[in-house]
Amino acid sequence: QVQLVESGGGLVQAGGSLRLSCAASGRTFSRYAMGWFRQAPGKAREFVARIVWTGSLTAYADSVKGRFTISRDSAKNTLYLQMNSLKPEDTAVYYCAAQKDRFPVKYDYWGQGTQVTVSS
Repeated sequence: QVQLVESGGGLVQAGGSLRLSCAASGRTFSRYAMGWFRQAPGKAREFVARIVWTGSLTAYADSVKGRFTISRDSAKNTLYLQMNSLKPEDTAVYYCAAQKDRFPVKYDYWGQGTQVTVSS
């Protein structure tokens, strides 16, 4: 059983920073990529950022480009999301997810989410 556990969420003022972590545990699993998604109240879940586990190729949603940085520590089996210059519209539950294979592009494992609230 693969488990993804997010941490690091909380309440922060606009302009502040938070770093989210996603620790993978359970049986050893291979992954092609991991990503962060978020879901605000009343809205659909949306893509935030993605990183290819080997090689570190990254991709970001336009709304977070230049403010958020995704990274990973393979030795610790942990994914990170550094969020700077936070805005109230970044308020959401943030989820990490793992994509097992390169194709098809789908996320096979999901965490339970961590709440990020940005006050104005």
